[in-house]
Amino acid sequence: MLEIQGLSKTYDNGIQALKNIFLKIPHGIFGLLGPNGAGKSSLMRTLATLQTADQGNVTLDGIDLLRDPQQARRYLGYLPQDFGVYPQVSAAELLNQLAVFKGFVNAQERRGLVAEQLQLVNLYDQRNQKLGTFSGGMRQRFGIAQALLGSPRLVIVDDPTAGLDPAERIRFQNLLATISRDRVLLLSTHIVEDVAELCPKMAILNRGKIVQQGSPRTLMAHLQGRVWMCEAAPDHPIDPRWAVITTRMERGGRCIRVLSDTAPDAAFQLVDPDLNDVYFTALMAQPVAIAV
Repeated sequence: MLEIQGLSKTYDNGIQALKNIFLKIPHGIFGLLGPNGAGKSSLMRTLATLQTADQGNVTLDGIDLLRDPQQARRYLGYLPQDFGVYPQVSAAELLNQLAVFKGFVNAQERRGLVAEQLQLVNLYDQRNQKLGTFSGGMRQRFGIAQALLGSPRLVIVDDPTAGLDPAERIRFQNLLATISRDRVLLLSTHIVEDVAELCPKMAILNRGKIVQQGSPRTLMAHLQGRVWMCEAAPDHPIDPRWAVITTRMERGGRCIRVLSDTAPDAAFQLVDPDLNDVYFTALMAQPVAIAV
């Protein structure tokens, strides 16, 4: 269990990136969803002990992660949003060097560990291939391999599927599901579909605050009977009184989804809410209050 209590962070330029964050995160995949600039990466860097918090506590299975960052890193694995590699070095060579940095000094043990990690992420056959030739998805899988060195109890992945093609994204999602079975895996993303497909528990972060948390199924259930949809022409007017959740183009027409206790007008029909509805409702200026 990862417990975050009252975590806050303000940068030197006066921007308050985190505002009194409270979360309890069980083993498995936990999704942290939010727009760009919401504070997700600030929270990830703080949990990864790469920056200090102004106040608050973070414990992992009772271990204080903020008091002794050097000690805490033994229990952490981190895949940042921008994971750089040395393009002229092979996957096996770089992973071997990273294992040295992690404290694996026995060469034979290290070779076995490197082989095991590369097999786990399905890169063993490419172990001697230079990292500069890897696709985006292969680089992300390599990033997970290095994050898992030392069998960490907490793995933090920050926007891992951004920019991946559909096939690579599916492979990466399957990998995350596999490695999360016996540890806490915190998935930070702005892609709603990743959370919908992977996470039994989630939270929505906006402007440094947790504005919603719970299971996707429960959060969607709380909007049942309140989401209305209209398929209209692109120039269909929007009444300013409507609480518009989203408006987007679908199959050449305009799809308008509105939050309301009753039909906004005769053109709307009641639909089942999805996680996009939960997400955008939470980001509204006056989000719906939901107890979960």
